[in-house]
Amino acid sequence: MNVLLISQCEKRALTETRRILDQFAERRGDRTWQTPITQAGLQTLRKLLRKTARKNTAVACHWIRGVDHSELMWIVGDAGRFNAEGAVPTNTTQRNVLRRDDENDWHTLEDIRLLAQLAALLHDLGKAVIAFQERLKGTRSERNLYRHEWVSLRLFLAFVQGVDDEGWLRRLADPDAFDEQLWIASGRYQRDGLDAVDRHPFRGVPPLAAAIAWLVVTHHRLPLVPAHKDGVQQWLGKRSRGFNSDWLEAPLPLIAHDWNEVLVPAERQRAEPYWNLAGPLPVVEPSWRAQAARLAKRLLDLRSRRAVRGLDDPYVMHLARLSLMLADHHYSSLPRESPQRVKGNGNTRLHANTDSDGKPKQFLDEHLLGVARGAGMIVHALPSFARALPRLAHHRGLRKRSADLRFSWQDKAADAAAALRDAAREHGAFVVNMASTGCGKTLANARILYALADPQRGMRATYALGLRTLTLQTGRSFRADLHLGEDELAIRVGGSASRALFEHYERQAEDRGSASAQHLIEEDSHVLYDGATSDHPLLSRALHDPDIRNLLSAPMLVCTIDHIVPATEALRAGRQIAPMLRLMSADLILDELDDYDLDDLPALTRLVHWAGMLGTRVVLSSATLPPALVEGMFLAYRAGRRHYRANRGATAAPSAEGIEVPCLWADEFGAQVATCTEGAGFAAEHAQFVEKRTGQLKKAKPLRRAELRALDIPKNQPKAAIRAEFARHVRDACMDLHADHAELDPVSGKRVSFGIVRMANIEPLFDVAQTLIALGAPEGARIHLCVYHARFPLVQRSAIEHLLDTTFNRRHDDDAVYRLPTVRAALDAHPEHDHLFVVLASPVCEVGRDWCADWAVAEPSSMRSLIQLAGRVRRHRAKPVDKPNVLVLDRNLRALERPEPKDGVPAPVFIRPGFERNDEGHRFRLRSVRLDRLLAPDEYRTLDALPRIRPRPESDWSSRERFVDLEQARIAAAMLRAATSAGVDRGGGARADGTRRGDLVVAIRPGCVDRRAVAAAAVP
Repeated sequence: MNVLLISQCEKRALTETRRILDQFAERRGDRTWQTPITQAGLQTLRKLLRKTARKNTAVACHWIRGVDHSELMWIVGDAGRFNAEGAVPTNTTQRNVLRRDDENDWHTLEDIRLLAQLAALLHDLGKAVIAFQERLKGTRSERNLYRHEWVSLRLFLAFVQGVDDEGWLRRLADPDAFDEQLWIASGRYQRDGLDAVDRHPFRGVPPLAAAIAWLVVTHHRLPLVPAHKDGVQQWLGKRSRGFNSDWLEAPLPLIAHDWNEVLVPAERQRAEPYWNLAGPLPVVEPSWRAQAARLAKRLLDLRSRRAVRGLDDPYVMHLARLSLMLADHHYSSLPRESPQRVKGNGNTRLHANTDSDGKPKQFLDEHLLGVARGAGMIVHALPSFARALPRLAHHRGLRKRSADLRFSWQDKAADAAAALRDAAREHGAFVVNMASTGCGKTLANARILYALADPQRGMRATYALGLRTLTLQTGRSFRADLHLGEDELAIRVGGSASRALFEHYERQAEDRGSASAQHLIEEDSHVLYDGATSDHPLLSRALHDPDIRNLLSAPMLVCTIDHIVPATEALRAGRQIAPMLRLMSADLILDELDDYDLDDLPALTRLVHWAGMLGTRVVLSSATLPPALVEGMFLAYRAGRRHYRANRGATAAPSAEGIEVPCLWADEFGAQVATCTEGAGFAAEHAQFVEKRTGQLKKAKPLRRAELRALDIPKNQPKAAIRAEFARHVRDACMDLHADHAELDPVSGKRVSFGIVRMANIEPLFDVAQTLIALGAPEGARIHLCVYHARFPLVQRSAIEHLLDTTFNRRHDDDAVYRLPTVRAALDAHPEHDHLFVVLASPVCEVGRDWCADWAVAEPSSMRSLIQLAGRVRRHRAKPVDKPNVLVLDRNLRALERPEPKDGVPAPVFIRPGFERNDEGHRFRLRSVRLDRLLAPDEYRTLDALPRIRPRPESDWSSRERFVDLEQARIAAAMLRAATSAGVDRGGGARADGTRRGDLVVAIRPGCVDRRAVAAAAVP
């Protein structure tokens, strides 16, 4: 290719870029270079420019494609020095004529800043006690009886005691109006374990003081509901056996010391050092008093103009807490000689922390002043934070029209998203992508978000996967699907072994000469804006940690859901910072949302709620999304947008009324858009979309046909005998499917097929595998067995996934599998005419694997698992079949092995995984274990998404007699069940159980309260 390079660099950046560009191209002017170059050479040039880029770097690369045609490929550095086509402005001005950067839509930014800064001045007052100072000196090593943030809380509330918010603010605003005794006088200073009158400090506290007190006590960890056994408190975080709805609805009055630290009874002499001071409090220092007075006066002034947002506004509280935590982490990490440190008066001579060598580092008054200053700078930088991060802009692969008719639906979805762009900028967007398996949902999701984003600024997105172990092989397939390079998409996995394995397979590909297949074609080059981030006040404090830098910097991030969920429920403060900043700055794609366990739905619902609250657009991507799940997530998103609109936007919208959410539905048949203001309207629009999709799916010729296979295995046998018989039935099913769907090897003429046997649980899988090996295959046939499950060590699992991903890849060439060395060697080494390549897998094979098998055998768990497994059959080959290519066993092993029923009630069998539940009312307990009694023929003979996405009317559900109804009922109960007292009607009216369907309720069962759910919900 022939390229033209334009440099608009200044100062030292111009010298550096000239040095690099001169090595690759010939000059055509002082700032212009031109040369023919290969794609690999151009990638190397771009990497060198990015490595040396600074804030004055600006280099554009144009591809000269013809006499009168050139195309912008990429920009490194400041993209603002070029327009959308890479042209240089004729003239420039230093005046910011539009002054758009001076205008922000943060209506409550001052509230956030003042709360965070005042809490920062108070957050570590408790470090002034004798016990903490002794701990810093190394003379005390016992476990804390009382943590310093709890002591800080008690000190602040002593100052507040007896007055309202106006009173204590006026007292604080006058440096001469208070002395240290207001903080520590007997009767005011409530010391737990010594003389505390009320063990619940938040009771009776005025609202503004309560908000600051909450920030103080939670700047290291969230309060946790204590669990007791035999009258003794268990370790902090142990799940409580009971449940109190007030933990979620009104937690503050219930919080006591044992929510912050395990309560250990101690004699007075042992407890006093945790409350008695080692010296004067920093509140007597002139610098501290002056700063506190300034903040108090500003709060008083703000209160005179309008009410200060506090505990009733989660947006304000979460961002204030984030700013406080980040400032505390950053200032504590500063070395002794750092110029960023502030100077305190130092009269108290108390210390806040130590250096790595154990020597005292920061005085307490300096630390409080420094954190307060840092919190103010961070809040001030919040409006420009997202603009300073790298984005994908002018990406050719995401904006070009699809050349393949199979993927032309992506163009329609992108066009529909572009039409919503202006509305989405103000109101967010809720996107549902229900395209069938193998239709390119991954790329479609990115194209939709790219179309929704500002074309000049570009997009940022996070792909959150549900895989328990994300390998770099999976991330690489995402990178290929999205047409992105290594500097554009980050893959977030755990451990260095993953990268080592990934690089090992890359070297193997290089040795075999197939490495070029991993690179993108020239037409997929694009513009990437890499914004300078090092000088941004917020990012300079966040990005000093390499883990946070990796999570934030990439325009596109592929990670497991557990890297993002801590934004909403991290108990330790440090773990919340990075994912929350990521959630604030990038759109969210939840892949295969309905594959999660029902116990995960509270966490996922909170995540979607927070995405709406922080202004993020959300995409739900799965072909099998049940209506109740989608509706519940929409209600969560809309509830979050209500808080966002109360704080952000062109005009504040303090109430839920009038909150409009642009919605987009897409599948391989088209796209539908609507603006929804409440749940009933969304449910109607979603039902309309599903009806259209249903009609199209019924017209399509089936790619997967299923049949039930009876398991004629007597019960009341030892497990070993049952599993041996089960293995024989599996082998017979494999042979029958092979007979109907085998293909001819083009080299040897042998009959070959590739299949999957999916088992529900790993433990019996071992016995079945051993029996299959011992049985062998009938005469004239050979079975090549591969066992795949999640318990393999990482090195083994990575090798297995690499082998299977390669073997089951039939995207471009059906015969490529026969040229693979492993397959070729197996066929040539054995004389049998029939060869079956069988993967015996656990449910890990259902999601995240882009496989194209010839057939499958399924041990049933749920309708959802059957549909997902069928999605791995003929995934890359759209050829209709006449004979069944999926055999579903009519029972599972758990049904054959379960013990005799107790009290006449048999134990549930479709669990772990599955939707049955061992509940007392048996509402979610099936009466039968045989699928021929639980499934209607039209629900399984053509395996598609219809049973999941279009359930029967709710009034007809029979969750004890029908397999599909059970799933729908469980999901609806988890996502849409509302108590009678909820008081918000979705339009569905009263239900049979006396409840009404409301805005959003996540079902939490008594006795099964997740400590993380309680802790996260306790945050105001």
